[in-house]
Amino acid sequence: MNSRPFFRLAAALAFAVLAGCAAVVNRASQKLSDDLTAGILNQDDIELAKTGIPSWLLLVDGLVDGDPNNSGLLLADARLYGAYAGGFVADPERAQRLSQHGFDYAKRATCITLPALCRTIDEPFEPFQAEVAKVGAKDVGTIYILATSWAGRIQSHSSDWSAIADIPRVQALLDRVVALDPKYRDGEPYMYLGVMLTLRPASLGGKPDEGKADFEKALALSGGKNQMVRVLYAKQYARLVFDQALHDKLLNEAIAADPHAPGLTLINVIAQAQAKQLLESGKDFF
Repeated sequence: MNSRPFFRLAAALAFAVLAGCAAVVNRASQKLSDDLTAGILNQDDIELAKTGIPSWLLLVDGLVDGDPNNSGLLLADARLYGAYAGGFVADPERAQRLSQHGFDYAKRATCITLPALCRTIDEPFEPFQAEVAKVGAKDVGTIYILATSWAGRIQSHSSDWSAIADIPRVQALLDRVVALDPKYRDGEPYMYLGVMLTLRPASLGGKPDEGKADFEKALALSGGKNQMVRVLYAKQYARLVFDQALHDKLLNEAIAADPHAPGLTLINVIAQAQAKQLLESGKDFF
């Protein structure tokens, strides 16, 4: 009796079982990551989040090392590395290092799910833009986290002109996100677009009027619940055009708002702390 077909069948069944187990582990890891992220974003104690997030990052780093091709884990890690670097880290060199980690994770996820786009990230702008235009709705989350992680890297490397030169690529990604889903994440992409367009005054190539319109869209789509929109609107646009009345109005509205909102609580608490600082420094700015 030829036993080879039996062994082939046994091997096939074994691989199927292993694949099934891997899928279960992948789903469990992804659920753990999603649950932890939600818990952090719904936290209203800044100090608790500040001290707790590094442990979360180390945990997800370990999960990624064990499952390096899990794009969901990579995107979750990218998102929180960026949030931690931008919201809690004062040391410039450390912020650069951590934001780079976030961007690297986002690129790795992009290379898994969108390999053609991945290959153009370091190429001239035109082929990159052409690939961005091909991205479909199912991958909107990937390009959004790539864009926001990239924006965080640019922010932390603001004195590096090679980093600043990547702004059009981030804008292209964000434009594609809102083209695919104008209401994505309750208008958050418009907040980032508003920041990109108000980094420079009009005399130096900035587009403050378009940035103002994007901030207004973000505010409307969030139902006024995302207070970071108001803070960045005041910091980026109102200060750029020296509109103190709008500046103070936005910041006072952010401070007076209830910070508790699903997925926004921690961001709102941070925004309120920043709003108080901006109001105080505004006395000398205007």
